[in-house]
Amino acid sequence: MCASSRVTGEAADDVVEMTASKENDRVAIIALNRRTVRNAVDGTTARALHAAFLAFDSDDSFDVAVLTGSGGVFCAGADLHSLSNPLVHPKTGVVTELAGVVDDPTLGPMGPTRLTLSKPVVAAVDGPAVAGGMELAAWASVRVAAWDAVFGVFCRRWGVPLIDGGSFRLPRLVGGSRAADLILTGRPLSGVEAEAIGFVNRLAPAGEPSLPTALDLASAMTRSPQACLRSDLASSRSAFDPADAAELDAIAREYELGLATMRQTRLGAVASFVDGAGRGGAPI
Repeated sequence: MCASSRVTGEAADDVVEMTASKENDRVAIIALNRRTVRNAVDGTTARALHAAFLAFDSDDSFDVAVLTGSGGVFCAGADLHSLSNPLVHPKTGVVTELAGVVDDPTLGPMGPTRLTLSKPVVAAVDGPAVAGGMELAAWASVRVAAWDAVFGVFCRRWGVPLIDGGSFRLPRLVGGSRAADLILTGRPLSGVEAEAIGFVNRLAPAGEPSLPTALDLASAMTRSPQACLRSDLASSRSAFDPADAAELDAIAREYELGLATMRQTRLGAVASFVDGAGRGGAPI
């Protein structure tokens, strides 16, 4: 096992870093590292994050991964400056006119959100986990948040649809009514409220970052017999999806509806964000 490695994708500059936890080398820490854009994900970062999780899942020296963001921010979602980056159909791999390069149907716009891993992933959330960042957190097996964490479907304001699993994972995690509130309003959700409604599994102690609590949780998972843990993880998913095809159909349906919306609107509202409006959740 490598104590520290960087999985960066083509032309990346350490945008994703994978290291072994110093406290427990069976735990991989996968960190987004784009501080200047609040860890927003562009095409290069999506590919690097996807590659990191594939590497984790195939590495017998790791049992659990913790996904986090550098600089006290989890992820501000998709990099809206790069929404012309490739999008690929999750079932057919066909690229549309809004797409162009990638041909792997397991690669989501945010990276790993179409992957089904054999091992657990813990999301450690500080600061914003909004828009695609919230979808990334929803993809994880469990979520730990700091009290200063902020979740929200902030892409609602810019006319950018959920295309990384948020439209079907949120209802599963918090129930249809609460999910509708979050999806339709795009309102902010504090870490405390997120824990109260079941989106967040554990809160870090007040005033402390989420990573130590997330690492403790991940380490506890490594102490269980792994074959049984992974079998039960796979079975628990089937409570929502009788077969893998059901999940794939949901992902494909979300993608097709979202793509149709983007074609219709041409993402006109994104231009105002690029020009500086609404940064950090400010009113627009």
